[in-house]
Amino acid sequence: MSERAWDLCSVRTMIMVCPEYNRSHQEKEEHMLLHLSIHTLYMHPQSSGTDTLQCFIFPLFKILNQNLLQASMGMDGKKLEYKGEDALRELEELTIKAKEVQDSILKEIITRNGASEYLNKYMQGSIDLLTFKTRVPVITYEKIQPYIQRIVNGEDSSIISGHQITEMLMSSGTSCGEPKLMPSIAEDLDRRTYLYNLIMPIMNKHIPDLDKGKAMYLLFIKAEKQTPSGLPARPVLTSYYKSPHFRTRTHDPFNDYTSPNEAILCPDRDQSMYCQLLAGLIHRQCVLRLGAVFASALLRSISFLEKNWIDLCRDIRTGHLNKSITDPNLRAAMSKTITSQDPQLANELEAICSLRTWKGIICKLWPRVKYIEAVLTGSMAQYIPALEFYSEGKIPLVCTMYASSECYFGVNLNPLSYPTEVSYTLLPNMAYFEFIPLENGLQPNNEEKIEQDKLVSLVDVKLWCYYELVVTTFAGLCRHRVGDILLVTSFYNSVPQFKFICRRNILLSIDTDKTNEEELHKSVTASKKLLEAYDLLLNEYTSHADTSTIPGHYVLFWEITNTSTKLSLATPLNAELLQNCCQVLEDSLGYVYRRCRSHDKSIGPLEIRVVEEGTFEALMDLIISQGGSINQYKTPRYIEQGQALELLNSRVKDRFFSSRDPVWSL
Repeated sequence: MSERAWDLCSVRTMIMVCPEYNRSHQEKEEHMLLHLSIHTLYMHPQSSGTDTLQCFIFPLFKILNQNLLQASMGMDGKKLEYKGEDALRELEELTIKAKEVQDSILKEIITRNGASEYLNKYMQGSIDLLTFKTRVPVITYEKIQPYIQRIVNGEDSSIISGHQITEMLMSSGTSCGEPKLMPSIAEDLDRRTYLYNLIMPIMNKHIPDLDKGKAMYLLFIKAEKQTPSGLPARPVLTSYYKSPHFRTRTHDPFNDYTSPNEAILCPDRDQSMYCQLLAGLIHRQCVLRLGAVFASALLRSISFLEKNWIDLCRDIRTGHLNKSITDPNLRAAMSKTITSQDPQLANELEAICSLRTWKGIICKLWPRVKYIEAVLTGSMAQYIPALEFYSEGKIPLVCTMYASSECYFGVNLNPLSYPTEVSYTLLPNMAYFEFIPLENGLQPNNEEKIEQDKLVSLVDVKLWCYYELVVTTFAGLCRHRVGDILLVTSFYNSVPQFKFICRRNILLSIDTDKTNEEELHKSVTASKKLLEAYDLLLNEYTSHADTSTIPGHYVLFWEITNTSTKLSLATPLNAELLQNCCQVLEDSLGYVYRRCRSHDKSIGPLEIRVVEEGTFEALMDLIISQGGSINQYKTPRYIEQGQALELLNSRVKDRFFSSRDPVWSL
């Protein structure tokens, strides 16, 4: 057999051993092109040059690389299902060979995306890893945003990616008041599903028999829009819940949800929540785990239940769904859940819900629940006391995974650790990870330009050191600063485990909103102009995320001086003026905040608390007495729980709330 014929057989063999899966029309066309490429190269070995490379070699290796990479790295995410011990064995192998996997991931990304306008500008045709690390800059979103915007406006995906961009994922962060748009390709759904498939094998290792009941997960979609190019722009979870990976998942006792898909996918938030709670109550004796993606959403659901339990019990008693549920698909789906009258269950629920206190209400309504799952790290840690109140501290609070719109990062291999002690294990096959060392402890380097040689690879980070996360993704983000500050707490095999510390520059967050100091300052600047016409001056301000109410809301502490008289302490403030200030503040905040306020109703009206004159001098004295330097003192723009907040609240002389929702549109 000739060498050329042997190569042909080898290529055909490699194609045959790649995992089979349901191929879309596009995938079938690619495989036809692959076989055509092989045939042409075999019949015309003398062919050479750019045309051959463009037409045959690149398509050939694009498909081979994709299939072989998925086969070798266990990236089987086509179905959402329980993988059991196989998933744990794959995880073990990945974490042992982390360096090799990371190098393969980066090589694959460069090979696929090297011809893109953005990456080729730096790589100039090279696929060398060292060239990537020395030439490609470390960037913030603002540097890649013009390229993304061109795709949004209709230009080709090849600007940043070797694959077709299928959607834009709306990040919780904002840029110039608008949500950041992260590019996503079709196979990204496989990666997300792959990570989801790890969660239950990990949980079942710590809490057995989770296949003996149901999961009551309160999941919701959010508003989405079409970009000028026709690509959908939506949050990453909305994308996932609408995908076939989730909607057409096979029946699996480890992923048996109380909520029908139609309830999760209902765009009306109140109808969705009502029916998901109703289904959860009907199946209350089967529920083994309960949760939501974010703790804030779970607490909003409990608040909704507190206001609507009488109607829910009536539906169960009569066997008829409330007429306020008007979505036809939802009504049809719920007819399979609420099948008959159940006065006994209604009586049980009424007796529980009418108790004087709702302390421990989760234990009473769902007595078999083994754990509560939600994101409780970072800014969501503020909700731990509320969940412990509703569970009476008897049910473990579990954080299972670490993800963002840019990329799904990793999982929690010790899910029963207390939320404030959680560390996540980054999965080396999700993306290529690098880290900016933070030499000054928690103070991140805010300079836009980061020297390339400062970055550290995944396996080279050091224990108990702080880093900022940088990712390179298959969809076209190259050395992108995610903005997450992480602390290395341990290693699992060769992979580090990270504790999430905070988001870079983020001051305020209640739900999925992320407001930084610049955005807050811009909003305050716009609103304080209203004071000038009344001879009022804003001396100082700070902020606080108040989660003592459900939903939580932003609080701004303002110290105001009357510039036309010395009687400022005795002069009552104009209530309408301060309410207008609240409204201008909200209208000036970012897109995600305004969506959460106006559409999702996951944030309450913004509040201004006017404090006595001299309050901020007293705040400075307090902070200096606790060890701060008078020479370096700056008024903190965010105040957490503690003595400083107590001081501010003790000097509040008036409170004003926004009287309408902020301006928001898709």
